[in-house]
Amino acid sequence: MSDWNDKIIEEFRANDGRVGGNFEGAPLLLLHTVGARTGQERVHPMMYQQVDGGYAVFASKGGAPTNPDWYHNLLASPRVKAEIGTGTVELVARVTEGEERDRIWTAQKAAYPGFADYESKTDRQIPVVLLEPAA
Repeated sequence: MSDWNDKIIEEFRANDGRVGGNFEGAPLLLLHTVGARTGQERVHPMMYQQVDGGYAVFASKGGAPTNPDWYHNLLASPRVKAEIGTGTVELVARVTEGEERDRIWTAQKAAYPGFADYESKTDRQIPVVLLEPAA
């Protein structure tokens, strides 16, 4: 994990799920995935959007040409945990498609224009992943 992520994770946990800097005031969660190759737990800070039935996260990777590692981890093992505020929830990830994806993605770009910038930097469609409560 990068020092940048480590600092965000530490600040998130020390401040009841709130951080400053680039993420100040934005909805942030810590996504726990299992490495597809290593089987080791990974923790990823990321912005989310609360939607009916769960939380949407975005595999933007800052507009890079490839999806982030955490996205591949979710495809291999969709049962995840997320720290949101001071709580931890167990969730199941699924990739959205069609109108559902477009509706959530459009709302995210409107609320946080940086996501539109990410989209303009890449030729890939940025995946929108819905994290829903585990049964």
